[in-house]
Amino acid sequence: MTGLSQTLLFYVLVCVHLGVSQHYLRLRPSPSDHLPVPDLKEDPDPEYDPREQDLAERTLRKKLGSNFDPNFMSISSPMPVNLSASDSQAKLQGPMPNEIKKLDLTETPYGKRVKVGKKARRKFLQWLWTYTHCPVVYTWKDLGVRFWPRYIKEGNCFSERSCSFPEGMSCKPVKSINKIFLRWYCQGFLRQKYCTWIQVQYPIISECKCSC
Repeated sequence: MTGLSQTLLFYVLVCVHLGVSQHYLRLRPSPSDHLPVPDLKEDPDPEYDPREQDLAERTLRKKLGSNFDPNFMSISSPMPVNLSASDSQAKLQGPMPNEIKKLDLTETPYGKRVKVGKKARRKFLQWLWTYTHCPVVYTWKDLGVRFWPRYIKEGNCFSERSCSFPEGMSCKPVKSINKIFLRWYCQGFLRQKYCTWIQVQYPIISECKCSC
């Protein structure tokens, strides 16, 4: 299992006992193209929600420790990110990929060679890089009261159009990072249940590439 092809996904296993559902949170490897994590189907019964005394910020911060990352998580509802996918795509980061930089623009499909000036070549390669670039577009997501912090900055691959020329390929996740959150976890049912906060890993897309 490599970080390029696999990451962690949340799976909720529902056990039914006397007609009352009981949730168990399990982490298991899954291909990165299953990201971002789909919404969890939660039991709507408020009996499985943490109480006010279970949400003491000081206690939960201590329990999460250095895993608290304000760049990707928030206790309160954050301001919406106004950066559009188109704006994000226009911001190229790092050096130009070698597969684009080394393109031979002088050779035609018919074996003839054409002259391409340095300025024209530079402009075309810059356009091609911009067109095929696959940025990660981040948006804030509310995970609900059973996660702490309940807000996560989740990544998605740019998907407004094809990333290839000619069209046909699309941006897909190739790398992810794991952030540790607290999850309210209950065992048992009704008055016999026992609930506590446990640490869980939540995968976030960190890199996308143009792929078939």
